[in-house]
Parts: sequence; structure tokens; C-alpha cells
Amino acid sequence: MGTGPFAVPAFEALRLAGHEIALVVTKPMPPVKSRKGPPPSPVRSWAESHSLPVFDPDTINDPAAITRVADLQPWLLVVCDYGHILKPDALATATIGGINLHGSLLPAYRGAAPVQWSLLNGDAETGVSVIHMTPRLDGGPIIATSSTPIRDDETSGDLEERLSQLGVAATMDAVARLIQWDQTTPIGEIQDAARITKAPRLSKADGDIDWGRSAREIDCHIRGMQPWPVAFTHVLVDPEKPPIRLAIKEISITETDSSDRSPGEILAGEGFCVATGDRVIEIKRLQPAGKREMPAGDFLRGHSPPEGSRLFSP
Repeated sequence: MGTGPFAVPAFEALRLAGHEIALVVTKPMPPVKSRKGPPPSPVRSWAESHSLPVFDPDTINDPAAITRVADLQPWLLVVCDYGHILKPDALATATIGGINLHGSLLPAYRGAAPVQWSLLNGDAETGVSVIHMTPRLDGGPIIATSSTPIRDDETSGDLEERLSQLGVAATMDAVARLIQWDQTTPIGEIQDAARITKAPRLSKADGDIDWGRSAREIDCHIRGMQPWPVAFTHVLVDPEKPPIRLAIKEISITETDSSDRSPGEILAGEGFCVATGDRVIEIKRLQPAGKREMPAGDFLRGHSPPEGSRLFSP
């Protein structure tokens, strides 16, 4: 059971290992709202490329959907990046329930956006966990984990791709342990309730940059917001025109102290330099609203923010 790209490497490993995949359950395709067609559905595309049966109920907890799965008499549900929470009746369709591959070292970052929040919070390390599923969100005992350092230049997209590969071995290890399980002895490590943190789903508004934060925090924010919802700010280059919305894609942190400047103040000199809560940063790449992504220097050649003006939230 899965929908997004995070699930595909682990699912493919199970297929290559010769496990019988009785059914691939995924979210239904959303209505087409543009000429570009529907958004990609990586798990659906993977399943169809290997001629695996696909089932896409509006909700897996619907009685008819539960009957469809139960009729197959599955041994195990393998769930990752699905988008629906399985209730007890859905979990009960399989002999030993389900496992879930999650993009954090549980119990840290329970929720929909664990990879993004590990970057937003400036963590040095993250990883993946495979849990034996319970009706509580991400709350089951941990069967397998794998950890990795977070690189200084990684975006959440980069990190998610690495973690999806890291999840392959963890998933295969969990399945191997379950094959040997006597179904009476407790399996896995109970999660420490005192260490639980949350990773709620992000919104577009979360991308708004607070220039009063430290340069390090702003850098983590910019990388954590990619590829979506993207960190952004606004600049006024012409008092006669509306502010320009800028998506900020890459910055570098300088050694220059900015404590005597207003947060968000644009500094004169080479490059697109901006004061933060502690140090000056230089914007390297950005994307003006309605335009292509470009080096910051290209933007400055076409727009000249007045000296002393600020980047801001409207």
C-alpha cells in the first residue's frame, strides 16, 4: 500500500526477492485540473510497469475495500507513503497485520512530513524506521531502523531520495524477522513516549522566510522547503509596482556579522547580500513569481532594489 516515490525502492526490492505481491493498493488519481494531465503517481506507475494488480479505493477503510483485500487472504500488509491511515478492520485483513516504512528515527517526527522537519530543525542525523502497525499513527513497535548523517547541502528532496534507498534494507530485515516470528512473543521495540515529536503536513504559508532568525536556521528552512512548498520572500524594486515574490532556492552564509542591520536588509556591494538575525547571507539562486529559476546575479541585472530596502512578508 503506497502512493508516493518514497515507497517504490522498498516495494521493488520485495518484488525482486520473489515475494508474492497479491495486490498494490494506492490512492485514486485526482481530477485533472490542467492540460499537463494528472500529477505523477509513482507507485501506480511502478505496479503497472510490472503488470501487478492495482486497487485504488477512495478509502481503504471502506467495508467494500476491506472485503476486497481480505478475500486475498494476505499474510502481511506493507505500507509506505500511502496517504491513508489504516483502521483496525483494515489491519486485520492480513494474518500478521502490517508494517510501515517511515522516514524518521521514530518516535521522532511522527506524521506526514518527517523528512522536511528533520531539515527544518537543523538535525545532524536522521534515518528510517519500520514499525509493526497499530491503529495509532506511527505508534507501533519498531522492528528495524537505519540512520544516516544529514549533509549540509541537502534539500528535503535530496534527503528523501536517499532515505527511500536506506529503507530497502530496513524493510527486508523487518520482513525476514516476521517470517521467523512465532506470533506470540512480542516483536520490536516499544516506542518511548517521552521522545515523541510531531511532523505535521506543511502548507504554502510555511515557506515564508523570517529574516530575524539566524543564518543557519534560514539555510535549514530554505533547504527543508524544497521541492515543496519552497521558501519565499518579497522585495519592492519599484514603488509604483507591486512587490515581487521571490522563491529562494540557494544561499551561502558569510562570516560577516549583521547585528547592526535590520533583518532582511539588502546590503550594497557585490552579490545579493541580506542581513539576518546574526550574519549576512548571500542569495545564490532564486525564482521570481512567474519566471524561471535563475542565479541571483541575473535577477539583480534586471532589478535594482534601493539600497537599504528590505526583503519582507507582505
